[in-house]
Amino acid sequence: MKNKGFDEFIRQFDGSGIGREGGPIKPDRFFKAGGVILACVVLAFAAFSTIYTIEADEVGVVQRLGKYKETVDPGLHWKLPLGIDKVTPLKVKRILKEEFGFRTTQPGQRTVYSDQEFPDESLMLTADLGIVDAEWIVQYRIKDPKAFLFHLRSVQETIRDVSERVIRQEIGDSSIDESITIRRGEIAINAKRLMQDTLDDYESGIEVVTVELQSINPPAAVRDSFNEVNRALQEKRTAINEARREWNKEIPSTIGAAAQMTEQAEGFRTRRVNEAKGDVALFNALLVEYEQAKEVTATRLYLEAIEDAIPGIGRLYLMDPQSGGQPLQILDLKEAATAASQSSRRGASTR
Repeated sequence: MKNKGFDEFIRQFDGSGIGREGGPIKPDRFFKAGGVILACVVLAFAAFSTIYTIEADEVGVVQRLGKYKETVDPGLHWKLPLGIDKVTPLKVKRILKEEFGFRTTQPGQRTVYSDQEFPDESLMLTADLGIVDAEWIVQYRIKDPKAFLFHLRSVQETIRDVSERVIRQEIGDSSIDESITIRRGEIAINAKRLMQDTLDDYESGIEVVTVELQSINPPAAVRDSFNEVNRALQEKRTAINEARREWNKEIPSTIGAAAQMTEQAEGFRTRRVNEAKGDVALFNALLVEYEQAKEVTATRLYLEAIEDAIPGIGRLYLMDPQSGGQPLQILDLKEAATAASQSSRRGASTR
């Protein structure tokens, strides 16, 4: 559908500033048509610059004449045109990342890393004056859009400077062995806390999500020698552990055997002391009896001794010194008792 007013306007020109009817163009008609076109252009531009959209993972920070006005949520919004209102969308739900000591050139399932080295940010001095090559990642997100946008001049530079400072501080408080082994996790935890404290002091509006140490190694020039030293130390610790295991296996049993022998010796000593005390007491009692009746007591002791000794004698011989040392013919009580027993058994069987 054609615009009749616009066609009429075109028909007034023949390319030389003279109307097609041969007369000059009337100024009022020219300015009237130009004003309509300009108004249409301005209205179209104003309509286009007034409406804007904030994505689902964003918020919009609105400035009016350069001053903060509000923060808007995702969705369709409008603003004052012609640069009066300015909207800056910020990805508040996205986790952002900074890499130190290395760079990722192609992220994905098979990540490709740059071959370039960054010694200015990765080489660090330890507490025992050693040098380590550290690589780590800082992940963060925007927690306060207003502070993030207005309180830091360069967000990336600030985060990198703060992270490098705290990592250098933590590694500088550790020996080279501690940095590589036992304090590695502690360094990452302390670095995250110190980074968050510093960024909060700056009112940066940033939340540190994680600080992850990718690697802490000696510099490449001395890495092989350092690994050899570590292997030697590990072999030393292995030998010490094996020796301690053998010690724990042998020493307790030896100590137990020694304690058992000591207890047995103590028991034997106690028994002998008690026996000696009993013998002394018996001797003292006999001594009292002996002093009261010496001959009777001596005879009784002799008979008791003979009574204890004779049952253990198999065959007894009495020598008569008057007959030239010939043995006396005495009755063998054991043989007599045996013969009598056999005779009684034979008599019982004949009956």
